[in-house]
Amino acid sequence: MDWLDWILLVARVVVVFVALLVTVMVVVWMERKVVADMQNRIGPNRAGPFGILITLADGIKLFLKEGVRPTNVDRPVYVLAPALAVIPAFLAFAVVPFGTGITVFHRFVPFQLAPNIGIGILWVLAMTSIGVYGIVLAGWSSGSKYPLLGAIRSSAQMISYEVGMGLALVAVIMYSGTLSMTGIVAKQDHIWNAIPQAPAFIAYVIASLAETNRPPFDLPEAETELVAGYHTEYSGIKFAMFYLAEYLNMLTVSAIAVTLFLGGPRGPHISFLPALWPVVWFLLKVFALIYVYIWVRATMPRFRYDRLMRFGWKILIPAGLVWILFTGAVVVLPAEYGKGKFLTWTAIAIGVLLVLSALWPAPKKPAEEPVPSEETAP
Repeated sequence: MDWLDWILLVARVVVVFVALLVTVMVVVWMERKVVADMQNRIGPNRAGPFGILITLADGIKLFLKEGVRPTNVDRPVYVLAPALAVIPAFLAFAVVPFGTGITVFHRFVPFQLAPNIGIGILWVLAMTSIGVYGIVLAGWSSGSKYPLLGAIRSSAQMISYEVGMGLALVAVIMYSGTLSMTGIVAKQDHIWNAIPQAPAFIAYVIASLAETNRPPFDLPEAETELVAGYHTEYSGIKFAMFYLAEYLNMLTVSAIAVTLFLGGPRGPHISFLPALWPVVWFLLKVFALIYVYIWVRATMPRFRYDRLMRFGWKILIPAGLVWILFTGAVVVLPAEYGKGKFLTWTAIAIGVLLVLSALWPAPKKPAEEPVPSEETAP
């Protein structure tokens, strides 16, 4: 790489960094407006046209707000924790291809920060795993039992649902035959992975909601139980970094879902400005998925914590393991025994399962004891 390549790389990093910050501002405004519409409210309408600058106003307020630091905190870890929450969210986006690329000064500039990483999915899993440390260290270093309880809950929740997310990604890897994000996008030339890998897509969306502590899985920040969760003792710009990390994670998991399941930047080809339209299709898919996340938040109540963990370990993870076995059979068996024979035995197996499910006796509810009336009561 010569000096021009380095300049183009730095410029690409700066552009992506600024674009992520601006997109987070738009997503926060979008969430407030969409939830307000679903609840028959007005929503933000003061800062800027249609209230579009409300997130910028909040950021300026938090940046200028006095930072209060309790006396019992572990100061180095207390300061390090917000950075550990924000930085992995930015780094995870480095392997996401959000377009095809352009040619500048006779140099091809791909719309991806790290286009040559052949293990993009492993990089994503590594960055999401590091994000747990910021939350745990924030609760532990605060010197209070309430943030510690929130951090423990959050770490248990994120680790358990990270297993379910990993299983969904394993199914996509097996089906696509590559770990590269660009290679997975190329495999979706004819059909999106969301169709043949629909169970993995549904599992990933559910796990990503829990992984990012989004409602209805926002137990670490349940105000009625834990005051404000792991960031109870944070204020000012440090609290803003946790707030930024949450929305960055939501944006990152949406971009990864679009890349792995929805064809990435692929879309209708238009001859006018051909390098721009892949970015447009990518953003439209990302915002459509974010709209679904916001819709879920405005619709579903918060889970109870024991049900949250039970769903992750007893339903999501076993279902992911079963789907991996099925995906392996679909990938390997046709090559071994022929496609026709495989389809025949698959149809027979599905028919047997349907017959057994129809004949299986339904569980009977225990008989309810009659409530004594006033006449029969002693």
